[in-house]
Amino acid sequence: MTLLGTLELFAWPDFAAVAILALASFGIGWVIEHPFGKRLSTSILMRRYREDWMRAFVTRQPRIFDSGILDSLRQGTLFFASSSMIAIGGGLALIGNPQPLRDVASDLTQSQTPEAIWEIKILLILLLLSSAFLHFVWAHRLFGYCAVLMASVPNDPEDPHAYPRAAKAAEINALAARSFNRGMRAVYFALGSVAWLAGAVPLMIGTIVVLLVIWRREFASRSRDVLRRPDLPVGQDQKP
Repeated sequence: MTLLGTLELFAWPDFAAVAILALASFGIGWVIEHPFGKRLSTSILMRRYREDWMRAFVTRQPRIFDSGILDSLRQGTLFFASSSMIAIGGGLALIGNPQPLRDVASDLTQSQTPEAIWEIKILLILLLLSSAFLHFVWAHRLFGYCAVLMASVPNDPEDPHAYPRAAKAAEINALAARSFNRGMRAVYFALGSVAWLAGAVPLMIGTIVVLLVIWRREFASRSRDVLRRPDLPVGQDQKP
């Protein structure tokens, strides 16, 4: 069966659900990275702290603490990249062995659904996981660039190259974090797209749930409130 013939097996709600998934994925990413008004996302707020980190890094001695933080960031991206690769391998194995697909079809529906439909639904999940993997790998690479830039920052804060190179390190660090966050959002939507195995309506519901979860964590979470809290002297950071 050709690809066009396989697509003809889907109904219009399936195409609508996939379109909603795509719009939600790109839309929430754009809103997070390009906030409007004064309501900044958690990711943008963290970018400012990364810049402050690199400015403080210039005068900090020794710099082992900064090295440990950067190493933990690289390990985190490496973990998610490895997990995404394992998930991709599992999905490819599932497509290669159609018997589990038939078992899923018999459990979720009462009709005999062609295997090609289930394969395409799994391919959507794999597409999102592949996007996540590529973002995690690039984030890991950028954190490595950041480490090299940090190592090139002179120990003398009076050196004219100290703060400009620290600013470059902060920019690369922020770009790495942006790529990591994009990878995490792709993982979230990959989990939501699993609902497509149960039908178009579950996919719409799963997409909306993932969208709300991401929006809350970026714009209405407790952690965001903490980041926005003004820096007050010790003893004055709590209300009487």
